[in-house]
Amino acid sequence: MSVIAEAPEKGLGRRAKSGGFGSGCRVVVIGAGPYGLAVGAHLKSAGIETRVFGEPLGFWRRNMPKGMRLRSPWKGSHISDPAGRFTLDTYVESGRMKRSEPVPLEDFVQYGEWFQQHNVPDVDRRQVARMDAAPGGFRLVLKDGEKINARRVVMATGLANQAYYPPEFEGLPAALVSHSVDHADLSVFRGRRIAVIGRGQSACESAVLLSECGAEVELISRGPVHWIGSEVPGETKWKLHQAVTPPSPVGPFPLNWLNEMPGIMHRVSRNLRQKIATRSLRPAASAWLVPRAKEVRMTPGRRVVSVKTLDSRLILKLDDGSQSTVDHVLLATGYKIDIAKPGILSPELVNMVERIDGYPVLRGNFESSVAGLHFMGCNAVPSYGPLMRFIWGAGYAARSVTRGVLSEKL
Repeated sequence: MSVIAEAPEKGLGRRAKSGGFGSGCRVVVIGAGPYGLAVGAHLKSAGIETRVFGEPLGFWRRNMPKGMRLRSPWKGSHISDPAGRFTLDTYVESGRMKRSEPVPLEDFVQYGEWFQQHNVPDVDRRQVARMDAAPGGFRLVLKDGEKINARRVVMATGLANQAYYPPEFEGLPAALVSHSVDHADLSVFRGRRIAVIGRGQSACESAVLLSECGAEVELISRGPVHWIGSEVPGETKWKLHQAVTPPSPVGPFPLNWLNEMPGIMHRVSRNLRQKIATRSLRPAASAWLVPRAKEVRMTPGRRVVSVKTLDSRLILKLDDGSQSTVDHVLLATGYKIDIAKPGILSPELVNMVERIDGYPVLRGNFESSVAGLHFMGCNAVPSYGPLMRFIWGAGYAARSVTRGVLSEKL
């Protein structure tokens, strides 16, 4: 692990006492996905002046494929509001959606927009281009050039610009190699031969959706696919299983209950937390995909060692000496988090944040080593545990950040 920790400049590590903000905002939230909307709802309910920037559920709409379903169970897919009034159940009762498990992507996006309209109606859809530290807080520049000052900033940018490309696929044209995060509609690959690389939920579901769209699909994975849960959506094998399963079942029993408590996870040693996360987040796919994967050719236990182009196609050489010729490679190889990659934080501000392997080291209330700068969601996994990778974790994070803001001395 690489550790980067630089001392903040004088006057910036601890918030300056002078205001210097004029009409600036007390809290800015960057990102309007489930985490950004949840923290925005909690902060506003607490009477804290808050501005949320970003397109509501924009990443879910643009970077997840049509036909996808949530891996999280129904009870772990509610976006958090302080009173618990705006749940999926309430949305169903309103007549806007029929209950379906697992939850279809399109339904969840519409639910998220409904949540936003009721809890954070003034979301500013403009994008933040750059953020720097400033006396008393931070200075943000929007893409249209407007400048905004804020005492605190909550980074809820999710997985944007964090896709991981294995070295053997770097530099190849997008027409031949893309990442699963690049597509909102996989039907563009109809009639083509596609190799999907990976063995997690994204890889297996993408392979199934491609096959159902009329593509010839081969799933190449380093190891066997681990299928979890029941092949019948929403079904549990036995009643006791449901009783001992937390809302967002991240990891095997009993680690799933430990992961359900990010506050405790934050207090255990970093090494133990990393071991728990590794065990809980191992590549796996929902078993309800199995009946739909019959037309997908599975090539487990194999690794691509080299890639060559030939007449607008790719020749993949595997580690057993075999080859596969395809029209396109879809990488479902996950993400490699680095707070610098979204390009919002200035290089100077990035260097002020203590981080390990690109992740920020977070203190209490999801605050980084730079006073007033908070990170949520996937950025918080090493500090608060695997639950931060899932929708259900947004509730804890939102409550924690809100407590931190309320406790500050103005």
